[in-house]
Amino acid sequence: MTVSQTHSADVLVVGWGLAGIVAASEAAAAGKSVVIVDQESRPNLGGQAFWSFGGLLFIDSPEQRRMGIKDSYELARQDWFATAGFDRAEDHWPRQWAEAYLQFAHTEKRAWLREKGVGFFPVVGWAERGGYTATGPGNSVPRFHITWGTGPGIVAPFQAAVESGEAAGRITILPRHKVTQLTTVDETVVGASGDILAPSGAVRGAATSREVVGSFHVAASATIVSSGGIGGNHDLVRAQWPARLGTPPANARHTRTSSSHRP
Repeated sequence: MTVSQTHSADVLVVGWGLAGIVAASEAAAAGKSVVIVDQESRPNLGGQAFWSFGGLLFIDSPEQRRMGIKDSYELARQDWFATAGFDRAEDHWPRQWAEAYLQFAHTEKRAWLREKGVGFFPVVGWAERGGYTATGPGNSVPRFHITWGTGPGIVAPFQAAVESGEAAGRITILPRHKVTQLTTVDETVVGASGDILAPSGAVRGAATSREVVGSFHVAASATIVSSGGIGGNHDLVRAQWPARLGTPPANARHTRTSSSHRP
């Protein structure tokens, strides 16, 4: 039997990885009603962040100072902007995002996470390392702060907040809901629609089917897409490949971009 569902909320969050559950929990804390959808089964709440090392970027942190690492907002900005090479008109909003995130990482980010019970290993790593100056790609000083408990440790407080919001009736969690289209009115996004997939009892990380058993629509005043990038879809990577880089690699192995070149 084909199922059709309609939902509404102040905020729709597409994807329940770390970005999604942070957004959902913050929106609910601000008094908004939230619907969060994901194509996977409920045990996957938290997404790929659960499997991560839990590394976070802070700038001029107590951990850095304890190790004698001299860092500053100005140095981090120079690192990021040298890596990004913002030089086009369409770089305006990415540049604004970079500025805002660097300010966040330099100011309240660490204290905000500490208030939520997140702790950090006292040794700062040097992932995504650049050269020995701040004029090329990558970080010129160590900024990789590892969460106590790694990925599960950073997911846990936000998962708990989302589940608390669900219990209080402020958040509706819809697993096995795959968004296929954003809904727009007068060029404004007002929600999303997609496929309801067959129920799955799969444990975290196990493959699930893509059998469609119905459709859904969510109307929302604000829609947050937190479903990750296109790096895992090599066909999309090739389709968006910049002409200035020549012909895209035919071998998927060579289409991956190394994290060592991203701040």
